[in-house]
Amino acid sequence: MVDSQVGRQKSREEPRSWAAMSRNIQEHPRHSESGKRDSSLEAFPPAARLIQATVQWNQWLEGAPLWLDWRTAGPMAPTNVPPVRVVPNLLSDYTNYDIITTHYNYTGKLKQNSQESGVKATSVLFILVCAFIILENVLVLLTIWRTKKFHRPMYYFMGNLALSDLLAGAVYTANILLSGHNTYNLTPAQWLIREGSMFVALSASVFSLLAIAIERYITMLKMKLHNGSNSCRSFLLISACWIVALILGGLPIMGWNCINALHYCSTVLPLYHKHYLLACTTVFSVLLMSIVILYARIYHMVRTRSRSLTFRKNSVKSSSSSEKSLALLKTVIIVLSAFIICWSPLFILLLLDVGCKVKTCSVLFKAEYFLAVAVLNSATNPIIYTLTNKEMRRAFIKMVSCDCSALTSGPKFKRPIITGVEFSRTKSDNSSHPQKEEGGHHETIMSSGNMTSSS
Repeated sequence: MVDSQVGRQKSREEPRSWAAMSRNIQEHPRHSESGKRDSSLEAFPPAARLIQATVQWNQWLEGAPLWLDWRTAGPMAPTNVPPVRVVPNLLSDYTNYDIITTHYNYTGKLKQNSQESGVKATSVLFILVCAFIILENVLVLLTIWRTKKFHRPMYYFMGNLALSDLLAGAVYTANILLSGHNTYNLTPAQWLIREGSMFVALSASVFSLLAIAIERYITMLKMKLHNGSNSCRSFLLISACWIVALILGGLPIMGWNCINALHYCSTVLPLYHKHYLLACTTVFSVLLMSIVILYARIYHMVRTRSRSLTFRKNSVKSSSSSEKSLALLKTVIIVLSAFIICWSPLFILLLLDVGCKVKTCSVLFKAEYFLAVAVLNSATNPIIYTLTNKEMRRAFIKMVSCDCSALTSGPKFKRPIITGVEFSRTKSDNSSHPQKEEGGHHETIMSSGNMTSSS
């Protein structure tokens, strides 16, 4: 009975001595001078020998994603390391309203937002710009959908880019409406969804441009017309764009954030980990450089082929085809240049955010202007399409004029009759002019950047 009480007394005192024993491990050599193992280490519990290895992981795990943090609080945890949350605590962290206030206060944005009251004129202006972005991208999508000759891989990618621009305009509108004092009414989960959706739209735009570059390069390399297999490849690339964009934008809500790790928090996005922002800007920069290299390669291939075609019999026809291919290539290059010009200020700001210490760079508190310039890229893409692509411009104007005339026409019950007449006339015209239809089809192929190999 006495031995059992003594054993329990030692078990209660033993954990309190582990911290002292962990400090003494470094003082005791693993072997004595005679080469024999020091028997004093055998008195330590096995858990105490793991403390040193645990301490070595502490610094690395502070900067790792949440789902890599396996440490728990308890008697086996080192006394010099604060208890760290585990994955089951995600739910309580993501529903705690105080976390938003704590992080904004740490980065200095709480004081910045408290000085602003009411609706700013710039916010109203940004919302109007977003409404324009949504409207024009909807028109681009409708133009591609209604025009059958645009049902080709190149225009599928342009439609995908327009869809990502449409999403960017809608998400940025929601971001503006939920910013300011409304930010402190959000839970961390809602905040991460608000900001993560912007990263999804950005990622989708970048990956759409990369998919366009890959599709153009493969087409120019094989010199073949689009067929069913190319369409399948296009849909696979578009699906991959959105899947990767959703994963990249969802990493913070899956755990790669700085909740309860304030010293790793961003100033621009107070709940985002600086390592995540650095990784995103690095990935986007590498992708943009890859796109530029692909288009430089395509331009070299087109120039080489156009020069070789001038020495053949149909030099006039070949040069016309080369001009159309270069025209569409120029369109995509302009889109890429506009993207780089609009987004590079935000990339530089995020890199500055990673390098600056908290409350030291005042320019980080003006991030909404850098983001607004980036969102303007979503407004420039449809304008670039309609100004540089003749077919797209004609179809766009025709659709807008038809919709406007339909709205200003007579009663609604007369519209089906007019539509039927127009359809019959179009069908008869196409049937009576097969050569014209065939020529239009050939022009569409050439304008999409494809060149047939001469026999």
